Amino acid sequence: MTSSTVTSSQPDRPPRPNLAFRRLRGRRSPAEFAALVRRAAREIGERVSCDARYIGRVEAGEIRCPNYAYERVFLHMYPGRTLADLGFAPRSAVRGRGPRPPGEVARPTVAPMALTSPAYDASETSGDHEPYEPYDTQDPYDTHENHEESDVLRRAFMTGGATVAAALGPFGLTFDAAAADRPVRRAGSAQAAALEEAVREIRLLDDRHGADGLYRRAAGPLRAAYALLDAGATRQATADRLHSGAGELAISVGWLAHDSGRFDDARSHYAEALATARMTGDDALEAHAFCNTAFLARDAGRPREAVRAAQAAQRVGRSLGSARLMSLLALREAGGWAGLADRTACEQALARALALHQRGVSDADPEWMSFYGEAELEGLEAQCWSTLGDWRRAARHARRAAQLQDPHFSRNIALYTAELADDLARGGRPDEAASAGMKVLDLLDQVQSSRIQAMLAGTARVLLPHRRASGVPEFLERHASLPRQG
Repeated sequence: MTSSTVTSSQPDRPPRPNLAFRRLRGRRSPAEFAALVRRAAREIGERVSCDARYIGRVEAGEIRCPNYAYERVFLHMYPGRTLADLGFAPRSAVRGRGPRPPGEVARPTVAPMALTSPAYDASETSGDHEPYEPYDTQDPYDTHENHEESDVLRRAFMTGGATVAAALGPFGLTFDAAAADRPVRRAGSAQAAALEEAVREIRLLDDRHGADGLYRRAAGPLRAAYALLDAGATRQATADRLHSGAGELAISVGWLAHDSGRFDDARSHYAEALATARMTGDDALEAHAFCNTAFLARDAGRPREAVRAAQAAQRVGRSLGSARLMSLLALREAGGWAGLADRTACEQALARALALHQRGVSDADPEWMSFYGEAELEGLEAQCWSTLGDWRRAARHARRAAQLQDPHFSRNIALYTAELADDLARGGRPDEAASAGMKVLDLLDQVQSSRIQAMLAGTARVLLPHRRASGVPEFLERHASLPRQG
């Protein structure tokens, strides 16, 4: 992969907004448009980690020409148009050389760093599948950083295919302890961008495959991220991005621990993110850390702590101006109240969550909230009613959550359907519960989540006395054949 520093021939020129691309977005929010880009990528077998921040950078003119993967996706979305029609500059003007002839490949690079991936071969060339060209992720006016290092960091979170085997096998991350002891050079914007990309990638992998196969591989990257913080940064703005990125990565790794049943590890990672947020005065990161802490406390059987953490998140989150964030935080509080069996307080928090969610999306919504749509709202409400023992209402919301979920997010479909199966079983509808449980079993070849498997195990126990009900024996037999969790 080409990784030489790219400098602008006009370093003092401010970026020019891409108005043509902005017109294409229309009335959609940046997050909604990013979702369309990701969907278009899947249609042509491409993989891009597009999010609201990327769309914002394109529209602001910071990304003058997209990399090859994004180019293919954009031209697929708007057939008959050229990159110039979409408001981009010619690749030769950005890269400083002419377009790459067909069949030509870039020079390989090798970069020693604390973070390494066995999936990365020093002889690898990017060729026609080069979705991580540096043009659309770096600051063209910052010449202080080593882009080779950022390429390796970014590659640590890449996968080689769409199947579980490809996603989790080549992913295998390792942490080079000897390299970790060597001094790390001061970080620049390329390292910050690579760290942010790593967070996006780990979230995408979790959405599709669950946490169990990812958690152990994520510890090394997290240590590498904090090593970058210790090394310092070339600029204060870059230091702020590194702190925010490291904190978000700590939360992502904490969630992987949470979803795979390692609650103590998750609590430690969330606390690390919270400390990072407090040290830098990052309200957005602090709200996110408290949000996840509330969710963990609820799942760990500490409902009062869940309420307190959710309320703390709301106090710090009000200044961020995101109604959707406040909606999710109200749902976290509702989960705590449900655990305390306070139905009135739970219903009040649910009502606030719904009212806030109905205000819609805004540019103030944090990037990490891309998962929070109507399906997640329904799923979290289902969990509240289930905790309160209102199985019929819980099943109604869980069924709706599974129906609303984007089919590409296998993990969430499995989660909502497992919730539905459990609610149906406990609500005295064993045949429907068995049917829903079989759907979850069908997804377990794509999803690895101890949390989901634990829910299925609970459903199986509830269904044991109902072996004569339609479908129940088949579900119990198939569930019993599952490999035991280590």
